[in-house]
Amino acid sequence: MKKAIKLAVFDIAGTTIKDNSNVAGSFQHAFLNHGFENVTLAEANEKMGYPKPLAIQAILSNHVSDKATITADLIDDIHEDFVQNMIAYYLTAPGIAPMDDAEAVFESLQDLGIKIGLDTGFSRDITDVILERVGWKNSPLIDVTVCSDEVEKGRPYPDMIRVMMDRFGITDPKEVIKIGDTEVDVNEGHNAGCLMSIAVTTGAFSEEELLKHHPSHIVNSLTEILDLIDQ
Repeated sequence: MKKAIKLAVFDIAGTTIKDNSNVAGSFQHAFLNHGFENVTLAEANEKMGYPKPLAIQAILSNHVSDKATITADLIDDIHEDFVQNMIAYYLTAPGIAPMDDAEAVFESLQDLGIKIGLDTGFSRDITDVILERVGWKNSPLIDVTVCSDEVEKGRPYPDMIRVMMDRFGITDPKEVIKIGDTEVDVNEGHNAGCLMSIAVTTGAFSEEELLKHHPSHIVNSLTEILDLIDQ
C-alpha cells in the first residue's frame, strides 16, 4: 500500500521565489569586497544551496595556498558582507515575488493534507526579510520554515528536514518529499530518505546539470509535482 505524503519541503530562492542569479552575484561580490578578485560567478553559483559559511570556506580553499589564513573571522566577515547585501536586495529590489505557480501548488498540497515546509541555505535574518517581502511571514500557506543556521548541519545533511518531521510527528521519511533547484537540495532529500527528491529547473541549474546528481524526478514547474504525487 502506498504511503500518504504528509510533508513537502521546498527550497526558497530559485524554487519558490524568483531568482535571476542575484544570490550568486551577491555571494561573489562579498568575496571581491575582501580582496578575492579571482572568485568567479560560476564558482559562487556552484555553491548555491549550501550553508553560506561552509560555502565560503570551500571557495577560499581554492584561492589561498596557506590554509591557516582561512580564519573564522575572515569567514564571518565575508558572510556578514553577503548577509547585508542580501537583506538590502530583498528589501528594495524590484521583482521579488513567488514563482508564478508556487502559492497555488502550496494550496493544492494542503488540500490533500500535506504540510508545506521551506528550508534554505540562508540564515534566519535573510529568510525573514524574504518571507515578509512576499507576504509569507505567518502566512497559512507555509506550515514551517527552517534555516541553515538553526541546525547543527545544513544541506546536504538532512537536519532541517528532520526538524520539520519532528515538528509534525512524522517518523517515516517516505512520507516526505523534497523539492529544490540545486545539487544540495537533491542530496538533502536523498540523505533524509525522502520518498522523492525532486529537482526543478527554474533556478540555478539546467536539467542536464541536475541529472548528474540523480534526483528521483526532474520538473520544469512546480505544478508538475501535483501529477507526480497522484501517480
